[in-house]
Amino acid sequence: MQNNIKEDLVLFNELVNELLADEFKNPVANVIPTSELNNKFDLTLKSTPAIAEDFKKELKNLVLNTPKSSSKLFFNQLFGGRHSKAILGDLLAVMLNNSMATYKIAGPQVAVEKEIIKEVSNIIGYPKAYGGTFPTGGSMSNFMSLVMARDKKDSEIRNKGMQEKFIAYTSKNSHYSIAKNAAFAGVGRDNIRYIKTDEKGRICADDFKNQVEQDIANGFTPFYINATAGTTVLCAFDNVAKLAPICKEHKIWLHLDGAFGGSVIFSKKYYHLVNGIENTDSFCFNAHKTLGAPLSTSILVVKDNRDLYNSFNNDATYLYQTDDENYNLGQTSFECGRRNNALKLWTLWKAIGTNGIADIVDHEFHLADTARNYVKDNKDYTLYSFEDSLSICFNYKDFDPEDLCTKLYENNKLMVGFGHSKGNAFVRLVTINGENSTEEIQNFFKILEEFALENSDLIKRI
Repeated sequence: MQNNIKEDLVLFNELVNELLADEFKNPVANVIPTSELNNKFDLTLKSTPAIAEDFKKELKNLVLNTPKSSSKLFFNQLFGGRHSKAILGDLLAVMLNNSMATYKIAGPQVAVEKEIIKEVSNIIGYPKAYGGTFPTGGSMSNFMSLVMARDKKDSEIRNKGMQEKFIAYTSKNSHYSIAKNAAFAGVGRDNIRYIKTDEKGRICADDFKNQVEQDIANGFTPFYINATAGTTVLCAFDNVAKLAPICKEHKIWLHLDGAFGGSVIFSKKYYHLVNGIENTDSFCFNAHKTLGAPLSTSILVVKDNRDLYNSFNNDATYLYQTDDENYNLGQTSFECGRRNNALKLWTLWKAIGTNGIADIVDHEFHLADTARNYVKDNKDYTLYSFEDSLSICFNYKDFDPEDLCTKLYENNKLMVGFGHSKGNAFVRLVTINGENSTEEIQNFFKILEEFALENSDLIKRI
C-alpha cells in the first residue's frame, strides 16, 4: 500500500462516520475477554504488507470494538464526551506534527500555548511573573510541582542530591501519583504525611498545622503539600484558603491538583470551591476530564516562572539556536520532544469563549444535581456523596456495588465504576460528559434499575 495522505484521510472519515453511527446504536462496546483477543482480531505484524481490503477491515474491527469512552452511557472514568472544536484542534496538531521544544520548530504554536497559560494565570490571580507548561497528564503535572518545591527549598539538590529529610503532605484521598512522585524525586514514599480529612474528604487544616510543627520539632524539613480540587472518588475540594497561611508561615510549597475539578476556575457559580487559589505556588487541571478535549490536555501553571526554569532548564546548544528562553518552551518543560497539546484547547476556547467553557462546567454540575436529587428522593438508594460534587456515590437496594458495576459492564449495559471511602463501597457516577442531558442521567438510573431487578438472582448482595 502506498503512502498517500489524501487517500488515508478519506478512509479516516469513513471509519469515523461508522464509529459515530455505531456509537449511537451501540453506546457500550461488546466486552471481549482477553483470552479471545487473538481470535477476534488479526493483530499480527508480518514482513509483507497487508492487502488493502484486509487492512481496512481490521481497522474497522478494532475501532468498533474499542470501549466507547465518549458515548452517552460511559460514566466509568474521570473523562468522557468529546467537543468537536477541540477534536478539530487535535487533528490539526497531528497533521502539523510540531514539537513544542523551540520557537524555530513550533513557530506560532508557541504563542498559542503561551496565550492559554497567560489567561489561566490571570483567571486564578497569579502575578505577572507567572509561568506554565502542558505536561503529559495530571500525574506529570504533580511530579513537576514536587520537583520545583524540592529545588526551591534547597537549590543544591539538583547537583548534590538530597542532604536533608524532606517531608511532603497530602491526604489519603489525593491522587495515587503523589506516592510515585515522591519516590521518583528522591523524597521517598515513607516521607509523605497523610493528613486527616473531614467527613467530605477534605484536608483538616488544624491537623496539617500540628503535623508540620511536630515534624519541625523532630528535625525534619517540611517543603510541599498537595491539595486537591476534586478528589478522585468523592470530588472533594480542599480548603486552600485555610491551608495557605500555614504554608506561608513555614515556607511550604502549596500545589493544587485540580486535574478533576480544577475547571471550576471558569465558572462564576463554582469558583468559590477554589477560593484562595491565588495563594498557591502551582495549579494544574485537565481539560480532557471535564471540557471534552481529547486526551491528554493537561495544564500546569506556576506563580513564578523562574521555578520552572530553575528545575527544568538544561543547556543544549544543538537545540536552542534561535530566539530567547521565553519562546523556547523546552527550557521550562520536563520533556524535550513534546507534542502540541495546546492547540486543541485553544480551538475550543477560541470557538466558544470563556463563557462557553463556564457553561460546560455549570451544566455538568447541573447533571450532578439531577443525579443526586434522584438518589436522595428514592428510598431504594443510599447516598454517600454531597453537594457541589461531580461524583454521585450511591448504592441501589442491597446489591453489591462492585458486582453490579462489573455485570453491567460484562452485559454491555453501562460503563460505570465503583469506589470506596470510609469503609463503604458504592457505585460512583461521574457527570463529566458535557454532551449528556438530564434525560440521559435519568436513563442511566432506568438501565441500572431494570438490569438489577431482571438479574437479581445473579448479583451478589451486601
